[in-house]
Amino acid sequence: MKNLLLLLLCAFACIGTSAQTSPYGEADAANARNDYVNALRIFRALAQEGDAIAQFNLGVMLDFGQGTAPDQAQAITWYRRAAAQGHGAAQFNLGGMYLEGLGVAKDPVRAYMWFTLGAIAGVAGAAKNRSSVARLLTPAQAAQAQQMARDCQQREFRACD
Repeated sequence: MKNLLLLLLCAFACIGTSAQTSPYGEADAANARNDYVNALRIFRALAQEGDAIAQFNLGVMLDFGQGTAPDQAQAITWYRRAAAQGHGAAQFNLGGMYLEGLGVAKDPVRAYMWFTLGAIAGVAGAAKNRSSVARLLTPAQAAQAQQMARDCQQREFRACD
């Protein structure tokens, strides 16, 4: 499952604007030349300013140790911040982290919830992953996860974890 997750995470790793002169352009260019330390520095600065895309990208880099040692606990922190702003790919990645128990306790109910939110946001693969997780849950657990997703949406993604 982690390999599938890796592919999907990498597909979202450098979502930003395409202008070379923007901070995203600089970070994307740094990533393209495998200068992860520089990309990490740029994304960290933008993330600390509250930018959801940068928060997500910083989470990916921390998750996979690009420009730094892998740190899933810190990746979770940044994924949560991006997810709280409605970033679908961050919600999807949180589902994977909970499913695998990376940086958090393994929790298939919470994984189902995050994959549901990612699917609602239109993230490719989120609905398929949710269906896979559903096979691990009892009907009561699936209903609980669906209610958690609805509650999270109603709170505008605040206090979902």
